[in-house]
Amino acid sequence: MAPTAPDTGGTVRPRIVYVHGSGPKPRPELLKAQWDRALFGRDLGGESHLAYWAPVLHGEPLPDPVPDPLEGTPDGSVETRGEEGAEEGSPRPPVLEDPAQFMARTATEARSGDAGGGVARSAGGGALGGWLRDMTYLAEALALAEEPRPGPGEEPLPEALPLPRPVRTALFRRLVKHTFEDAHAYFFGGAGRAVRQAVVEALDAAGADADGAGPLVVVGHSLGSVAAYEVLAARNPRVDLFVTLGSPLAVTEVQDCLAAPPAVPSRTARWLNASDGRDVVALDHTLRPEYAPPGRITDLLVSNGSENHHGVLEYLADALVRDPVRRAWTRPAPGGD
Repeated sequence: MAPTAPDTGGTVRPRIVYVHGSGPKPRPELLKAQWDRALFGRDLGGESHLAYWAPVLHGEPLPDPVPDPLEGTPDGSVETRGEEGAEEGSPRPPVLEDPAQFMARTATEARSGDAGGGVARSAGGGALGGWLRDMTYLAEALALAEEPRPGPGEEPLPEALPLPRPVRTALFRRLVKHTFEDAHAYFFGGAGRAVRQAVVEALDAAGADADGAGPLVVVGHSLGSVAAYEVLAARNPRVDLFVTLGSPLAVTEVQDCLAAPPAVPSRTARWLNASDGRDVVALDHTLRPEYAPPGRITDLLVSNGSENHHGVLEYLADALVRDPVRRAWTRPAPGGD
């Protein structure tokens, strides 16, 4: 049974704010409803708010029937489709674009698309550039490692993804492409301010700074968790629970790009950080060593069954994530700070 808000005569309402991750997204009403259903089993209507920043980098939303490989499928099922024209027995595509070529192309595209007059650093240089390059190699290594390779005296390697290799390759390619390009645009391409503004507007719509307001939960996925964190650190509203899913915030090179040193925002009561060990975006799975005070952070390793282990809908539906969110969302508002 889906939880309901505490009966407070209609004066106090719980609020939840979602911040989506990288890549093009479905229209905002559909995306918010998908997150609502994954967490609560129903559409929350005006009690939930979405920081929808996809148009900053991706223009038109995805058509409704098209699943988003970076979000996961709405019902949590695995889509078994490959690239267009891929059939059983057809030649296998290359695993991934060569990492060096990818980094060079990303830098060129970022420069040509930067309306602000230049990128602070190229995608191939600097701390974040090194992280992006390493992520590319890791994605390639994972794709290769998942391919069974029977040989004399050898057992096939286990399949981490229940999909044929061409499909897994396509998923990894899309994950890497959208994650890297959006991360570069956010940190170095001038898009960060607009992305954070979308978070600010969603918090305003939720009444984050309203006196006597009900519980506030903020959930950020992937690059959206970075934007959510930076806004909470700068604005510091009272947050009952901050949830980060498949987040790169534990990666040192990402921390180097943050506006302020890593720390739990002083008015954030609890922080839950969940990741799958196979999620190539969450390369480091523990925030507690870097974000003080550690007593307010819980790091969780969960099993994300999406095609690339990064899908947010599968994260949200996991009981280790869903149940704490429901409890925080229904908790009566405290009497003060």
